Amino acid sequence: MQEQSYAKHAKLVPMYHGLLFGLIVLALIGSIVNLWQSMGDHERLYSASLIVVLSFAMLILFFFARVFAMKVQDRAIRAEESLRHFAMTGKRLDPRLTIKQIVGLRFASDAEFVELARKAAEEGMSQDAIKKAVKNWRADHDRA
Repeated sequence: MQEQSYAKHAKLVPMYHGLLFGLIVLALIGSIVNLWQSMGDHERLYSASLIVVLSFAMLILFFFARVFAMKVQDRAIRAEESLRHFAMTGKRLDPRLTIKQIVGLRFASDAEFVELARKAAEEGMSQDAIKKAVKNWRADHDRA
């Protein structure tokens, strides 16, 4: 596995983020052009408008498939990091921490996790600031 760091931790799946998104956008553009050309032809208008609706629905599905997967992953990360904090300190994570902050904390090594969690809660650090503050990066190769 490639070593992760702040600069190299984002995960892009070329077949999903590139090819599939491009195909859906092309289908939507093509369907709109087809609808425009079918405006005077009442026999083709219904099917052309249906293709536009289906292409738009695919675009929405593409977006929400990613959003829903990320929500589930965020909940799992919150549970994992809460358990990690409890195992290390015997205390629950600070309730002031947002899910975004907790997601940023998942990259912190055990040695810096507790202190960084405290600092993030007290100072209201952003997810990005938390990631930048991590000195010993703990890689996450299992994310969606």
